[in-house]
Amino acid sequence: MNRTRDLLAEHPFVAGLAPDRVDRLALYAHPVFRNRGYRLFASGRPATRFWLLRTGEVALDLHTPGRGDVVIENLRGGDVLGWSWLFPPQRWQFGAIVVEPIRAIEFDAPGVRSLMNDDSGFGYELTRRFSAVMLDRLQATRTRLLDLYRYSESAG
Repeated sequence: MNRTRDLLAEHPFVAGLAPDRVDRLALYAHPVFRNRGYRLFASGRPATRFWLLRTGEVALDLHTPGRGDVVIENLRGGDVLGWSWLFPPQRWQFGAIVVEPIRAIEFDAPGVRSLMNDDSGFGYELTRRFSAVMLDRLQATRTRLLDLYRYSESAG
């Protein structure tokens, strides 16, 4: 666990988090490596994990009728992947596939939710951090969708 804790402490998402909270978070984490083409999750499936990306690249995609999977955003080292696990019904809103091999810290979402429920201060801090991630992701999605619709209108 010390290696996982050390990797976790280096990630920007946990910057400034109290050391005892990093320790508790590390209990539900482990390092992973995934190769290009590996589908981390698909839209509509249960959201039971999330990741802090260390290296590599992941494409967030959205299945669109007539177009297939459309890339909404690309995430890289330093980014957070996954927030659907926070809210019922805990199902993925998008899909995610590895574009360039990744090294990441993978979390057991039910375990982290339990930590958040047991310590409301910790829960608030993680919710605040994930809210910032969600806001960034929603803004990126909005921009990408505007680009897609603009392209669609000019092509038609």
